[in-house]
Amino acid sequence: MADTDQADAQAPGNASFSIEKIYVKDLSLENPGAPQSFKLQEAPQIEIGMRTSGEPIEPDVYESVLTITLTARAGDKTLFLVEAAQAGIFTIRGIPPDQMPSVLAVHCPNVIFPYLRETLADAVTRAGFPPVHLAPINFEALYAQQLAQQQPQTAALAN
Repeated sequence: MADTDQADAQAPGNASFSIEKIYVKDLSLENPGAPQSFKLQEAPQIEIGMRTSGEPIEPDVYESVLTITLTARAGDKTLFLVEAAQAGIFTIRGIPPDQMPSVLAVHCPNVIFPYLRETLADAVTRAGFPPVHLAPINFEALYAQQLAQQQPQTAALAN
């Protein structure tokens, strides 16, 4: 009986994805030039760095973390640096193991991103600057790009 239940759970039509919790895992804000940086007339250049990770924390339960770093510079001066790691705990069942990396790299970050976007905008505002509102991110395209970059590396290692 247990074998039948497990086989049913692995069938493509029985996949389930649920959000258990969304939370801020880490938040860092540096405002090194204050208060002089508030007087600058030059528009800052914003650099954006991003990384994702996902790992199992118990059977069928995964933590996905999306981290974005914003660095604002005007000339050679850093106006602010904000890094936030927004995380989610997800229960994921019935997904074939070969598809799990894409779920953790695409679907989970898609859920987390709006929360992280709000966290970053709020932190920048609290630092005394106008909020930075990030444009939507196509995690599926980023994942496909990452896979394409890994293929030549894998082929080079095999030779």
